[in-house]
Amino acid sequence: RWGRHWLDVVRYADTSGNASDYPVPQTYKYRDWVIRSVQRDLPYDQFLREQFAGDLLPSQNETERVDHIVATGYLAISRRFGGGRRGEHHLTIEDSIDNMGKAVLGTTLSCARCHDHKFDPFTMSDYYGIYGIFESTLYPHPGAEGANRQEDFIPLIPKAEVEAIQQAHQARIAALMSEVKMSEAKLAEANKLPDGDDKKSQVDAATKAVADAKKRLTTEQSTPPFIDNAYAVADGKIGNTKQQLRGDPKKLGDEVPRHFPAILGGQLLPSDDHTSGRLQLARWLTDPHNPLTARVMVNRLWQHHFGKGIVGTPNDFGRKGKAPTHPELLDHLATRFVESGWSLKAMHRLILLSHTWQLSSTESEASLQRDPQNELFGRFRCQRLDAESIRDALLFVSGDLDESTTGGHPFPPQNTWSFTQHNPFFANYETRRRSIYMMQQRLKKNPYLALFDGADPSSSTAIRQPSTTPLQALFVMNGPLAHGAATKFAERISAATVAESGRVTLAYQLAFGRPPSTDEITEAGEFLHIYREQLTNLGKPQEQIEAQRSEEHTTELQSHSFISYAVFCLKKK
Repeated sequence: RWGRHWLDVVRYADTSGNASDYPVPQTYKYRDWVIRSVQRDLPYDQFLREQFAGDLLPSQNETERVDHIVATGYLAISRRFGGGRRGEHHLTIEDSIDNMGKAVLGTTLSCARCHDHKFDPFTMSDYYGIYGIFESTLYPHPGAEGANRQEDFIPLIPKAEVEAIQQAHQARIAALMSEVKMSEAKLAEANKLPDGDDKKSQVDAATKAVADAKKRLTTEQSTPPFIDNAYAVADGKIGNTKQQLRGDPKKLGDEVPRHFPAILGGQLLPSDDHTSGRLQLARWLTDPHNPLTARVMVNRLWQHHFGKGIVGTPNDFGRKGKAPTHPELLDHLATRFVESGWSLKAMHRLILLSHTWQLSSTESEASLQRDPQNELFGRFRCQRLDAESIRDALLFVSGDLDESTTGGHPFPPQNTWSFTQHNPFFANYETRRRSIYMMQQRLKKNPYLALFDGADPSSSTAIRQPSTTPLQALFVMNGPLAHGAATKFAERISAATVAESGRVTLAYQLAFGRPPSTDEITEAGEFLHIYREQLTNLGKPQEQIEAQRSEEHTTELQSHSFISYAVFCLKKK
């Protein structure tokens, strides 16, 4: 769940976002890495360093080396623009900088792309000092109109194994080319034979052999050998960049050395460094003296526990953002965060054991008058379930939840890709897994996630803005997922016990995680009695209804009424 919050902020998607929105089947590896890292409480500073420069970090073993590579998927998932091999690559770099600023520093760095920032202390020089770092980075090509095959993905197996696989592939191609030449020679010899049935049969056989050999050669050439790889980055052509006047990459100004923003230290890359500078950038970002990184993250933790951050604009701590309601508290939490070794779980524990988190949501008249918007957290803020929680709850109570925790999506084979701007990739793969594992597409949002205000996969989502629409109600009233879950929920509790009270208790335990109160048991019994009676009496004359009131209801009717009660419970939840 906390991995999902991070994926919101870093605009995770399983497609590239270019004009034809090519799928990226390998992206799930980064998603799974995020979830594993949060579960094992990877220190937040290391969590960031691996995402920016995992490939440049030392590794103790092969598993760690692979994880470090996969972690740089954070940069690789930057949105692609245009078509062709490079597309509008300057916009991809802009997306990387924009997301780094918002996700890690809580700043609108991208405002300095065309001019010095109007409100915050970032200059164009600061912007292009970071731009040079990402321009010195090799981003993988996911496929696009005019260049529809993947390139520059990072192998996850040792270099020697990669070379052996590639050599074997080239050997197969060479063998097939020889076979084509031999078949063509035999065809030429057959064509020289005297006319007759024998010549005809030999020519036909040789022609078929040539066609078959060419077909196998074409297939081998167009199907690269399988090499387990990652949508990740590596160092590319190293160098500084020049300012882009008014943000136009065709109008260049002065060269800018790669460096961190002056207001945050302004450190330059060492003159003898011949890397992109991503590792130095990662170290600058996670320096304990950096005033933003720790504060931005503890604010996000507070936000998701309380429904609102201490800073109400989690992606913007600048002058255009909202000032912290409790600046001393923010400073205190940031200090404790660093002192804990950047442990997210330690911060969760600190917050959840606090008096503030344990406050009731009951509103007193005095509290409402002093703080009607609850800006000061004088009472607990009730929060709506988000899209993933609604769907996962439906699947869980029905007993239909697939609890597998990794894996990709059934994308079409790469050798069939021919997506274009006018015929972009689009798919919606059904699954019973948790909603975090649903395929997330950039240009055409998953219909369910769009309906219940899921994160925008094209931009950093710091706060999900909830909506209330008729379509949401219709989904619960008429949608096959809700009806299917209710039916299976009813079957599950009906099969567990015959006693009505036992079924009601189990329904509450599954739906709410607690037993029902005495009043709720009474309410449920009355609901079921009325529903059974109404169902039994449908279409019957009044006399017949009166005669049958005292008869026992069948097991089938009991089961049917529990389906209705299941819907009632789910709506109540």
